[in-house]
Amino acid sequence: MDMKIDSHKSAGVLIKDRKFLITRSKGKTFFIAPGGKVEVNETVQAALARELKEELSINVGISNLSPFGTFFALAAGHEDKYLQMDVFLVKSWEGEITPASEVEEIKWINSDLPVDIELGSIFHHDVLPKLKEQNLID
Repeated sequence: MDMKIDSHKSAGVLIKDRKFLITRSKGKTFFIAPGGKVEVNETVQAALARELKEELSINVGISNLSPFGTFFALAAGHEDKYLQMDVFLVKSWEGEITPASEVEEIKWINSDLPVDIELGSIFHHDVLPKLKEQNLID
């Protein structure tokens, strides 16, 4: 792939009752899966575990992360930046999901995306259809 990656992020797909968890950060209009930027000298799995703790107050062991895919797109809200997103299925977690840090709102959705939900491009165009195709969500 011959493109400059401006941002490298890791995201987690949490599924409960055949619905997928999405989050909206304070001051943003769009929803994405929980996760965030991979720091220098940090693996994508470690970054995701850290972000899930910071954003949702849950603990996730690296062994509970299963690769789902690596996706590329313009960054939602920063259309001049190109993003690489490593996405993992979160098989299990400890603790109760509680929005924290910059997360203002969470929702559990299925493939029938409500019209009032703006979903980041990778999650709308790549992740959500793949979850439906793999029969992981309704």
